[in-house]
Order: sequence, then structure tokens, then C-alpha cells
Amino acid sequence: MIPYIVRFKNDQTGYFEIARTIRYAVFVEEQKVPEELEYDEYETVCYHYLAFVGDVAVGTCRWRPTSRGIKLERFAVLPEHRGKGFGDLLVQQALKDVLVEGKAIYLHAQEQVAGFYGRLGFKAYGERFEEAGIGHYLMKYEG
Repeated sequence: MIPYIVRFKNDQTGYFEIARTIRYAVFVEEQKVPEELEYDEYETVCYHYLAFVGDVAVGTCRWRPTSRGIKLERFAVLPEHRGKGFGDLLVQQALKDVLVEGKAIYLHAQEQVAGFYGRLGFKAYGERFEEAGIGHYLMKYEG
């Protein structure tokens, strides 16, 4: 089956609940991020995405405008679907949608996936820092 991406806002509750379920499994259960840090005040201003294979959602992400540009966030692919290109598809679709904004694009990459984002055109800047007890790097999209 050919994977596809759905873009939505948080008021599309069916999709939003599926995205929350994936994020909960990856960030809260697997990575032990406190639930109160995973879901935040930005949910309503973000554009969210789900990657599907058939009728199975396998990954999610979101982006939002900030004072520094466009921030890509909350990339999560379920463990059993990793290594199959779904993360690439999510990043590429988000980039396609935000590049037309003409603003800086950045993200906070967990250190274990900084190489993944580097392969997709992002470059690390500054020192390693922690968010939710996990090491991160500021990475900016350079194409």
C-alpha cells in the first residue's frame, strides 16, 4: 500500500485523537516524557499531520509559527513502523507546506535523531540542551 499524509487542525477531533494516541505511545510511554509536557497550549495553533498506510496511522507531527519562524515539532512514528520512510514523508510534507511561508524553519531535534534531520537538510546550531530530560539540538533547515 502507498502511504499518504493527512493535514488537519485540532478541531478535527477524530484525526487529533489518533495523533494524540501516537504521541502518547512514543513520548509518554516509550520516552517517559511527562504527559503535562507533551500536550501544550500550542495544540490549537498548530497544523498537525498523520501518516497512514491504508487505514492504519503510523506517525504524526505538527508545525506552528513562532517569533523565530516556523517550528516543526512532535515527530513520532510508532516503533513497529520505524525505518520504513514514514518519518521522511512527514518531514517532507511539512517542509513542502511551510517553505511557501518564506520564513526560517527550525526544530529541536532529540540527539539520537539529529543525523536523521541532518540528512533531510537541517543543520545543528549551538550546544546540546535538555527538554523534558532528553538531549536536544537546535537545527535549522538549510535545504
